Amino acid sequence: MTYQTVSAFAQTYGLAALFIMFTVAVTYALWPGNRAKFDRAAKTPLEED
Repeated sequence: MTYQTVSAFAQTYGLAALFIMFTVAVTYALWPGNRAKFDRAAKTPLEED
């Protein structure tokens, strides 16, 4: 295996892996069932205990 082969493999499949992880993260953040959890987390710094 040459450097060019390894580099092309890493660039192609690395980009695909990062795109899939980004898609999963955005889907998780925008999923309607997580709304209450994120609203609670957003208000936590404003609460006085």
